[in-house]
Amino acid sequence: MAQQGVEPLEEVDAVVVPSPGWVTVVWNDPVNLMSYVAYVFRSYFGYSEQRAERLMLQVHQEGRATVARGSREQMEAHVQAMHGFGLWATVQADS
Repeated sequence: MAQQGVEPLEEVDAVVVPSPGWVTVVWNDPVNLMSYVAYVFRSYFGYSEQRAERLMLQVHQEGRATVARGSREQMEAHVQAMHGFGLWATVQADS
């Protein structure tokens, strides 16, 4: 029973906010050779030589590169793989 002077609430369709995507970021380090980093990108991600070189140069020159996008679980698996290759990598929310 509605009170006098009070309007009943309207039903509003729920707004679905997609969960943010996630990225794998590889960071520059003083240990690995640039050629090795490009090799890892080619062998693990299957990137072309050109794309692997471009990402490797971004890591070297800018200190980091986003190398993959996807679900958090996928990105965590990529980070673990990068650690297995001896690279520094993290998972971050895609902004």
